[in-house]
Amino acid sequence: MGLVIKNGNIVTSNSEYTADVYCDAGVIKAIGKDLEVPAGTTVVDGSGQYVFPGGIDAHTHMELPFMGMVSSDDFFTGTAAGIAGGTTTIIDFIIPNRNQSLIEARDFWMNNAKKAAADYAFHMAVTWFSDQVKKDMEHVYKHDGIQSFKIFMAYRGAIGVDDIELVQVLDVAHSLGALVTSHCEHGDAVVALQNRLAGAGKLEPKWHAQSRPPYLEGEATNRVIQLARVAADGRNGHPAQAKDSQPLYIVHLTCKESMDAVYRARQEGQHVMVETCPQYLLLDDAVYEKPDFEGAAYVMSPPIRPKGHQEYLWNALSNGAIQTVATDHCPFRQADQKVAGKDDFRKIPNGAAGIEDRMSLMYTYGVATGRISLQQFVDVTSTQAAKIFNMYPRKGAIAVGSDADLVLYDPKGSKKISAKTHHQKVDRNIFEGFELKGKVATTVVNGRVQWQDGDLRVERGAGRYIKRT
Repeated sequence: MGLVIKNGNIVTSNSEYTADVYCDAGVIKAIGKDLEVPAGTTVVDGSGQYVFPGGIDAHTHMELPFMGMVSSDDFFTGTAAGIAGGTTTIIDFIIPNRNQSLIEARDFWMNNAKKAAADYAFHMAVTWFSDQVKKDMEHVYKHDGIQSFKIFMAYRGAIGVDDIELVQVLDVAHSLGALVTSHCEHGDAVVALQNRLAGAGKLEPKWHAQSRPPYLEGEATNRVIQLARVAADGRNGHPAQAKDSQPLYIVHLTCKESMDAVYRARQEGQHVMVETCPQYLLLDDAVYEKPDFEGAAYVMSPPIRPKGHQEYLWNALSNGAIQTVATDHCPFRQADQKVAGKDDFRKIPNGAAGIEDRMSLMYTYGVATGRISLQQFVDVTSTQAAKIFNMYPRKGAIAVGSDADLVLYDPKGSKKISAKTHHQKVDRNIFEGFELKGKVATTVVNGRVQWQDGDLRVERGAGRYIKRT
């Protein structure tokens, strides 16, 4: 049985118009005024509401083993929370242990993801390098549709790579035509600052942010940008031009220092894309001053930055210099997980929830404030991620033949964010008390209504793996 959305205000990354959208067999079949549809078609009234392409969160960590814990949302609960907030596709990360086969890690994550309620794809983290890792990279790229490789420049000795390994990963990715995504912090310097602070008895959550200052993110961003040139250098018997460098996607960029490194690279013709997250646009480091260990809820890496960086990122977003807004969704419960670092900030599991609130936060504090247009909203929450990660126009579009992943957003609605009412399986919400303008009224995933007016109707295992090509 098909579904039709009637009289919705359809918004894409480059257009806005009123029409009906008819979906059947999980695909958009027709778009137009006063569509005639078969008897028995489910009708959703879109009058007075925006119809957006389903949101794509290009950076999540469902059931991630990390720092002796496992993030508290699994692929089912995490994608279900995303659906309640208008996100219909995620790109998660396969993260091998150091010295573990990429293929073995792939099988572990693929098995975990079978319970997802929404569609999913993967990035592959490369946490070490060898001839076998090179072969594994080639295999997952060619056979599994995993076309982006993640490097961590922090977490040294665990999942982080050194510069030699980093260059090798860049080189293989360049040979394949793959994209490299990078977590940019100077890992060794972070450890040095952590140990210095701890040695001085500075162990509360607020010192987490002090141990990972913006300049160390800026340094690492600049370094990976420069090293990306090495991947192309000398391949044709002459020095590489900046435009020939390995393409990069900087994940969860937080600060002016990193954005400036990107601006410099682009001026020289280098291909560098940028992702940021709502927490870096809407929060400042005053959150770490909360009493009674509440600051631990905001411990993530990179950390929330001092005032000033947020407006710089908003400006970059509004002028198109930032391509995507993701979440880095990686929640850990305060009560029995974050508390591991009660006496030492270095032991607090890094991460927070965000998948359920991303779309509404970006509408409220982006569109409703005039910082970004409706078309830019669609672009940064859906379309650009689909294009960058080779899922467009199957995802990120409202077009005949595209997947029937759609969000009806009621601009007249309202909501207050609270951990007591969210669907994320975690006991804190870093946006607690934020007032939202508008609300996600209906979410359609694969042609089926899975969220409507507060009723979550998700199906365990309904999500499909998206093999990117």
